[in-house]
Amino acid sequence: MDWAFHIGIAVLIGLFIVNFVVQRTIVNGNSMLPTLQDKNQLLIEKVSQRFGGLHRGDIVTIYVPEYLEEGKDYIIKRVIGIENDTVEIKDGKVYLNGTALQEDYINGTVTLPVNPKYDKITVPKGYVYVLGDNRLPNASKDSRTIGPVSLDRVRGKVLIRYYPFNEMGTL
Repeated sequence: MDWAFHIGIAVLIGLFIVNFVVQRTIVNGNSMLPTLQDKNQLLIEKVSQRFGGLHRGDIVTIYVPEYLEEGKDYIIKRVIGIENDTVEIKDGKVYLNGTALQEDYINGTVTLPVNPKYDKITVPKGYVYVLGDNRLPNASKDSRTIGPVSLDRVRGKVLIRYYPFNEMGTL
């Protein structure tokens, strides 16, 4: 009976960690090329978004099954704008509060608008504006398509890529 108690405690601690602290995830798709490749394995921490710790440039996982094909629930994107930021996509560039972003991490050289409703928007309180790093046409389902994303849908922030081993490190 003593060993069953200890196993039960270990299982509860494990569940607590996976649900509230850190979780493993695998990249599915190419929307974050060149930063993340398909099948990269990541550790996602789940504490920052609960305490207002998301910043521009963070890579996050977002729960949006209604925008994805059957069997997919999450997207991985980069935070471009936080609440009260004005994000505008024009002339092939992303402007944040009137200043063109220097985005050396994107795939390609231009960012094209997708939905005119989200070409220029001020991010509401409790939301973030996210984009995939792969800005080639139809490569990324992001805020250009679905609009700003509620912080309630952000499930975690990428801490490290641990596989493939030769690309291991923080992002």
